[in-house]
Amino acid sequence: MISVVKLLVIAFLSTEENTVLCEMLGSPEVPLLTKKGDITIGGAFSIHSQISKPSFSLTHTPEPLTCSRINLREFRFAQTMIFAVEEINNSSTLLPNISVGYKIFDSCGSTLPSTRAVMGLLNGQERTAEKTCSSHSSVHVIIGASESSSTIVMLQICGTFQIPVISHFATCACLSNRKDYPSFFRTIPSDYYQSRALAKLVKYFGWTWVGAVRSDNDYGNNGMATFITAASQEGVCVEYSEAISRTDSSEEVARVIEVIRSGSARVLIAFLAQGEMDILLEEALKQNLTGLQWVGSESWITASHLTTKRYSGILTGSLGFTIRKAKIAGLREFLLQVNPSQDPQNSLLREFWETVFGCSFQSRLPGQIQCSGSEKLEDINNPFTDVSQLRISNNVYKAVYAIAHAMHNLLNCGQSAKIVKHLQDVNFTLQSGEKVYFDENGDPSAMYELVNWQRNQAGDIIFVAVGSYDASLPNEIQLAINGINITWVSESQMPLSVCSESCPPGFRQAAIKGKPICCFSCIACAAGEISNTNNSAVCLPCPLECWSNEDRSQCVPKVIEFLSFGETMGGLLAAFSLFGASLTLAVSCVFFRLRHTPLVKASNSELSFLLLFSLTLCFLCSLTFIGQPTEWSCMLRHTAFGASFALCMSCILAKTITVVIAFKATRPAKTVPQCSAALQRTSVLSCTLLQLLICVLWLIFAPPFPYKNTVHATEKIILECNLGSPLGFWAVLGYIGLLSLLCFILAFLSRKLPDNFNEAKFITFSMLIFCAVWVTFIPAYVSSPGKFTVAVEIFAILASSFGLFFSIFAPKCYILLVKPERNTKRHMMGRNH
Repeated sequence: MISVVKLLVIAFLSTEENTVLCEMLGSPEVPLLTKKGDITIGGAFSIHSQISKPSFSLTHTPEPLTCSRINLREFRFAQTMIFAVEEINNSSTLLPNISVGYKIFDSCGSTLPSTRAVMGLLNGQERTAEKTCSSHSSVHVIIGASESSSTIVMLQICGTFQIPVISHFATCACLSNRKDYPSFFRTIPSDYYQSRALAKLVKYFGWTWVGAVRSDNDYGNNGMATFITAASQEGVCVEYSEAISRTDSSEEVARVIEVIRSGSARVLIAFLAQGEMDILLEEALKQNLTGLQWVGSESWITASHLTTKRYSGILTGSLGFTIRKAKIAGLREFLLQVNPSQDPQNSLLREFWETVFGCSFQSRLPGQIQCSGSEKLEDINNPFTDVSQLRISNNVYKAVYAIAHAMHNLLNCGQSAKIVKHLQDVNFTLQSGEKVYFDENGDPSAMYELVNWQRNQAGDIIFVAVGSYDASLPNEIQLAINGINITWVSESQMPLSVCSESCPPGFRQAAIKGKPICCFSCIACAAGEISNTNNSAVCLPCPLECWSNEDRSQCVPKVIEFLSFGETMGGLLAAFSLFGASLTLAVSCVFFRLRHTPLVKASNSELSFLLLFSLTLCFLCSLTFIGQPTEWSCMLRHTAFGASFALCMSCILAKTITVVIAFKATRPAKTVPQCSAALQRTSVLSCTLLQLLICVLWLIFAPPFPYKNTVHATEKIILECNLGSPLGFWAVLGYIGLLSLLCFILAFLSRKLPDNFNEAKFITFSMLIFCAVWVTFIPAYVSSPGKFTVAVEIFAILASSFGLFFSIFAPKCYILLVKPERNTKRHMMGRNH
């Protein structure tokens, strides 16, 4: 129908013959409120909220549309427009000597009546052919409509004639498209910002699982699409998104309520126009839908007619964004002066009066109160007289003044510029101090108040500002909650609306296949990983020197492990080490005291003292393995161990060689040079120096160094000495093994010497113990974890040292201390000598 009307209008205006008379087809629309002026402003408001459904037929003319049920809030918008026009007409500075008129039509909140309204604004009321078809539009600018879809319909027609439209309530983001709507302006922010503000709001309160219902029109569909996109960016999921229209059947509305009821989301985003909100609430009452936290769009969140007790059980605690309220001086007084007597023939004024006072101007109607016209609006408190929440009314007021300033600039300019350009350039300040201007898309600045439906002491619902949203600020501070206590649907605590319970610290979210990202399971972080926030998406690994605590909620320093003197095992090993060293020193004292006895002399006292000294060093070198490893202790422990045992083995080897040579000699003359002390000292020194050379080379090229081992045990740090060069370590150990093997072989060969002086068999036994200990040490050393590696090495040192000590010196001490009668030269020589 719109396209046909466009073609007809264009055809009429393009006629070249100005004398051609034309006649309007059909019945023209008549404005509900009108006033003549030099400049005429058109208005389109949803003064009625209900529209009849005409029956369409191919054979009969469609019945005219009938709008009913007056909307007092929209009627206040229309009266606000008239109030602003009257203020401008009375101004001596703005449009002086120029009168401003108006024509106000009813769009009924629907696209079809909006089409007829805009045609009425363009065509005028002339029915006859007294005028030519090339006359100008009857209005210069149009204010309206209150719905985005109705506004779009009006723009599709007005755009052809470049007549600007300023909307006070159309918030669809699509209207910011300057390519499609170059002559559109509005005094209310775009839904692009409101939808993003709503997404931030639900995220702020932790509602990650919400339901959504919208008007099935441009306003609802575009606004909800923007919300869903913004919500997904904030990590919020929409369980369902239903659309309704005021023309839907009751069954369809009931189905939507059933979807809402059956959903698990406890927060409902209602992006609805007032008409759809009304029918949704009626059905919600029928089905007793309660317990939901409503989050509303600007269209209805401050609609005072919804604050009645009828809906309070459903809507108490509602939250939503709206533009900031303002005060318009003199508006209330102007509204209270509205009376049918202003225009007795105006049916709208009579309908308004009858609705407000519940009376009728028609006489003799049974059960009906007769209207006198003298009733007082001061005694009535309804959406029309309530000016405490002037938000959209202020938008109408700003729109009228924006037109007046644009026309004023246009007339003062003296050029033929179009009014669209002057509207784009307006920038003025109202008496209230509010600045009015439009950006490049014809939009105002986006600033909202967050309002909460609370009860006052009288039990009535009031709108309380609990926060704000300013799109011009940085993203992280655009939403601000001012700390005022918020009333929730349960009036006690904030509702929880999540698909899955929050994952506490120490857990991470794991997506559930086939479900939105807001539905997840909680999986505990692995050892060594943490999450220190709720709903963490990943577990973060701890630094190398830290480990996760039992709750996996924070990283704590790893346990430092090394064999210390303070622990039981370290203390015991140190005690055995000192005991062995003390015992060796005690035996040395015994040998020194009895150094002139036959037994000590026969044992080669010089080598015996040197052997006891080396055993003392062997016992004491184990102490260097205990305690926290340092650079010096790491180098000392292995070199001291290697040198001590090399000296020990060298002494035993010298004693063994001495014994073998002494008893294998055929003549006493040969004994002296072959068993001389110098030869013994030389052999001991050379064997020890060779080990020292190996140690020096090891320390020069790849010395041991302290090392933090985090590989063997992930939950702790093992402080140990890295060998630097394993080859050096095994060379030292191998050399000691070589010396012990030579000792064992020589001692084994001399095992059949005279029994009374057979020291070789004790050396053989000691070498068996020594080799058994160190052969066992190798696999134990390699396989022992952490500090037990060091403990195994100390144990091998002590065990081998005690084995050598007791095997070689215990029999001698027994004779010296227990059986001194056997400590004679005769006994030493044995029976055969």
